Amino acid sequence: MSIRKSTHVALLCLCVVMLLVLFATCSVHANHDAADEAMSSIRPEAIRADMRFLSDDALEGRGTGTRGYDIAAKFMATQFESLGLQPAGDNGSYFQSVPLRLAKPDETKTTLILTRSGKDETLSFHKDYISHGNPALAETSVEAPVVFVGDGVTAPDQNYDDYQGIDAKGKIVALMAEAPNFESSLKAHYSSSEVKLSNAVAHGAVGIIFLYDPVFEQLYSFNEQVRDLSFPGLRWLDKQQRPNDYFPELKGSAILSLEAAKKFFAGGPHSAEEVFAAMKGGKTMSFAVPVIAKIHNVTGLQNVMGRNVVARLEGSDPTLKDEYVVYSAHLDHLGIGEPVKGDSIYNGALDNASGSAILLEVARAFRGMKTRPRRSILFLSVTGEEAGLLGSDYFAHYPTVTKSSVVANINMDEDLMLWPLRDIVVFGAEHSSLDAVVQKAAARLGLSESPDPVPEEVVFIRSDQYSFVKQGVPAIFPVAGLKSDDPKIKPSEIFKNWEETRYHQPQDDMDQPGLDFDAAAKYARFVFLCGFMITEDPQRPTWNKGDFFGEHYAHQAN
Repeated sequence: MSIRKSTHVALLCLCVVMLLVLFATCSVHANHDAADEAMSSIRPEAIRADMRFLSDDALEGRGTGTRGYDIAAKFMATQFESLGLQPAGDNGSYFQSVPLRLAKPDETKTTLILTRSGKDETLSFHKDYISHGNPALAETSVEAPVVFVGDGVTAPDQNYDDYQGIDAKGKIVALMAEAPNFESSLKAHYSSSEVKLSNAVAHGAVGIIFLYDPVFEQLYSFNEQVRDLSFPGLRWLDKQQRPNDYFPELKGSAILSLEAAKKFFAGGPHSAEEVFAAMKGGKTMSFAVPVIAKIHNVTGLQNVMGRNVVARLEGSDPTLKDEYVVYSAHLDHLGIGEPVKGDSIYNGALDNASGSAILLEVARAFRGMKTRPRRSILFLSVTGEEAGLLGSDYFAHYPTVTKSSVVANINMDEDLMLWPLRDIVVFGAEHSSLDAVVQKAAARLGLSESPDPVPEEVVFIRSDQYSFVKQGVPAIFPVAGLKSDDPKIKPSEIFKNWEETRYHQPQDDMDQPGLDFDAAAKYARFVFLCGFMITEDPQRPTWNKGDFFGEHYAHQAN
C-alpha cells in the first residue's frame, strides 16, 4: 500500500470516527434535551388536582373491593385513555381482575386456651390476643405443645437458625414478629410473615402464635392491630381458588399482646425479660415452653373481586419494545373504619393518592415526548396493597404481558411532600444495576442519596416493589429523604409527627398542613428520569453478582 493511499485511508477513518462521535454526542444531547423537556411538563398543580379527587370523601377511603375504590379505578382508566395509552388489562380493557377472599374472624366463637400444669387459662379476644382467622376454612382447631423459636428464622446464608436443636414437628411454634440483626434488606426479608410461616411448616409445625415484644409494640402497637381488625382481611386467589401464602398445615394461629406474652413465659426456663433482652441483643433463644395451646379459629369467608388498572405506552425500538419497565402505585387505602376525632373516612391523601397522582403525571410526561422511549412502559395502578401487597403480587404472578418481558419496576408509595426535596432514599437499588441509574438521576437533578433512615421498620418488604422482587424482577422504591438546608425545617421531626398523628388515620387528607407540591413534582421528575434511563439502555437491568435477592428469586422471572 502506498504512503499516499495509506494517508487517505487514515484520513477517511478519522472522519468516520469523528462523525460517529458527533452522532453519538448529538444522540446523547437529543435524549438529554428530550428528557428535560418531558420533565418540565410535570406540573405540581396536576398532582394536587388528581390527589384532591382521589382522596375526596366521596370515594370513602378507596377500600379494596368497595364502591369508592371502583370509582378511583375508573378515574385512573379514564385518565390513561385520555392520554392515548393503550389498554393492557384483561380482554382489551384497562382492568385486570383480581379475585379476592375476604376473611373476618368471628370474635365470639374464636378461642385460645393455654394449659399449664393441668390448669386451663382462657384468653380474652382483643385484650390478650387476636386472630385474623383462616382464609380457606370457616372453622379449624389445633391442640399441641408449644415451643418458642425466637424470631422463627432459618438463614443458612447468615449461619443462623432459630430452630437449631428444636423439634417442632406436631407442635405449635411461638415466635416474635421481627428478624435478627441482619443487613436491613435481609432483615426485612426474614421478618416477612410469609417466610416465617413457610419455615414453620418446613419444620413440621401445626400451628403458630406470634408474640408481641417491646420493640414491636413501638412499631405497631397491639391496640393498633385491634383497631385494624375493623378492616377486612384479604388474600388473592390463584387459578385453583387457593388463597395466596396459605399454609394448610397450620391449623390455628393467634397473636398475643405484650402483656399476654409476658405471662406466656411464666414457669418456663426463661422469663419474658430474659427473652426480650436476648432478642434485642441479637442472640438466638429457643426452647420448649411448659404450655399446651388449643386454638379454635372461626372465620367468616366471602369472595369479592378487586381490580388493577393497567395501561401501556409502546416503545419505539423494534426489539426493545417487547420489554417493559413497570411503574406502579397502589390506588387503595383503608376505606371506612373506626372514627378518629369524629372522622371515619380514611382518605389516604399521601398514602397513596400521592403516588397515584404522580403515576398519572409521569405517564403524561412520557406520552408527551416527541419520540417514544425505546422500551415499552406499563403504568400499573394496583389494589389491595394495604391488605398485604395483593394487587401487585397477583400482577407479578400473572402479568398481562409475558412474564420474562418485565425488566424492572419503579414503585411510588406515600410521597411525603411535607418539606422541600433535597435528598432521596431508594429502597432496593443496592441489589442491582439500577443503583447506577439512581445515582445518575439523582446527580442530574441535584439530589443527594441517603441510606434507609428507619431500618427497623423493614420498609423494603412493605410496599409493592417487593412483589416484583419475589418474582425475580429488579425493583426500586424511591422515597423523600430527610435532609434540609433550612434549619427551621426539620424533616425527621415532621415525619415522626406525621406517622404518629396521620399515618393510617382519617387525618391523612388534603386539609393537612404543609403539603409541598413543588417537592412532589421534583420527586416525580426523579422517578421519570430513572424509568427513562432504563427504557433507553440496550442492556436490561441485572442483579448484582452474588446478591441474595438475585440468587434467591431470579429464577422466578422466566
